[in-house]
Amino acid sequence: MFDQIAKVVARFEEIERQMVDPQITSDHRKLTELAQERSDLKPLFDAHNRYLQVVADMADANEMIQLETEREMIQFMNDELKALESEKETLEFQMRRLLVPKDPRDNKSVYIEIRAGAGGDEAAIFAADLLRMYMRYAETRGWKPYIMDENFIGLGGYKEVIVAVKGAGAYSRLKYESGVHRVQRVPVTESQGRIHTSTATVAVMPEIDNVEVSLNMNDLEITATFSSGPGGQHMQKNATAARVVHKPSGIMVKVQSERSLTQNKQLAFQIIQARLQEMEEAAQNAEVAAERKSQVGTGERSEKIRTYNYPQSRVTDHRLGYSSYNLSAVIDGDLDQFIDRLIIADETEKLAAAGL
Repeated sequence: MFDQIAKVVARFEEIERQMVDPQITSDHRKLTELAQERSDLKPLFDAHNRYLQVVADMADANEMIQLETEREMIQFMNDELKALESEKETLEFQMRRLLVPKDPRDNKSVYIEIRAGAGGDEAAIFAADLLRMYMRYAETRGWKPYIMDENFIGLGGYKEVIVAVKGAGAYSRLKYESGVHRVQRVPVTESQGRIHTSTATVAVMPEIDNVEVSLNMNDLEITATFSSGPGGQHMQKNATAARVVHKPSGIMVKVQSERSLTQNKQLAFQIIQARLQEMEEAAQNAEVAAERKSQVGTGERSEKIRTYNYPQSRVTDHRLGYSSYNLSAVIDGDLDQFIDRLIIADETEKLAAAGL
């Protein structure tokens, strides 16, 4: 671990030297790139400096204990040594976590696609519940969610809906929501009071830079249509919708959130780019997943990741084996209890894979 840290420290110090070089300071683009890299490396650099100071303080404390004769002072120094040992362990764990490579997409905004699965109208109503849950969660994080397109069924549900969540770091947390969500409850349409099981699929895709996935305009079939839907403050229903089909993959996207056809077309292109990127990464992850025991972070669409059991007011994340018994709070956007644990599990797995 410390060999890797030494390389990071050397790189950090080299960046600081470069940032005061007149040739670099006159190049705004290069200076910006170095400043971002420095910002990324600084937490590990600072933690390592503090670690070295703690180790030095521990050596001083041990030396003083050997020389000290007063019992009270020896006890005081032993207590100080225990506190330093605890901080040393914390810093070692922190440095291991900081050595894990970050996903370069973590800071991006996202598109969330929610599709009703098995269960008919009840699955569509559950899709609406998930939409509300993610909208509320985004708002609590200070992000800006808005619906880009929706296929409304009239019973308060959606066959499918696409929501954009704009905000730094949205992907770093919402990426763990990809997968099959299952609900167990008595549907409003059930007259016998029987519990039904329905599903909805959630796909979370980072916003794609144009340079990441290029689109051949000859592969696109673009049609202008009129907007439709249930109405509401979150949509501008007088917008001209853009229906775009990517012919090689069969991907179809319709966007109606903006007022102009041009804006809706651009948003549709972005979503198609995000889907193509996800398809490419899913193909790569399929090979890796066969060698991994944990499903955390893989986004396997076929895997049931969470169950919402209304009779027991229980929400269980099957990747963690963790349950919350406050279902109403979860549906109201209280997702951090799951996401925080998923992040820790993901980091732990990556640390083990890296031998740290």
